[in-house]
Amino acid sequence: MRLKKEYIVHDTGSESLLVPAGGAGFSGLVKGNRTLGAILALLKEDTTEEAVIAAMGQRFDGPEDVIARDVRKALTELRKIGALDE
Repeated sequence: MRLKKEYIVHDTGSESLLVPAGGAGFSGLVKGNRTLGAILALLKEDTTEEAVIAAMGQRFDGPEDVIARDVRKALTELRKIGALDE
């Protein structure tokens, strides 16, 4: 899976923004914290849910089950707006 090319990621330093470009099929703006920004950065390349969870576990200190839950929640929301190629 990977982020569709119709979506642009912008990092302001304190928050991450996901902006749909023409033809994205979603009109709106997704605002998230640095954790979402890290997930979006991983989705710029083809990857798997498991690989994203593992990379987030290496980057952030926290229980593995909490990290996995948060990643799955973010991916579910990205799927809802059609932002992922799978």
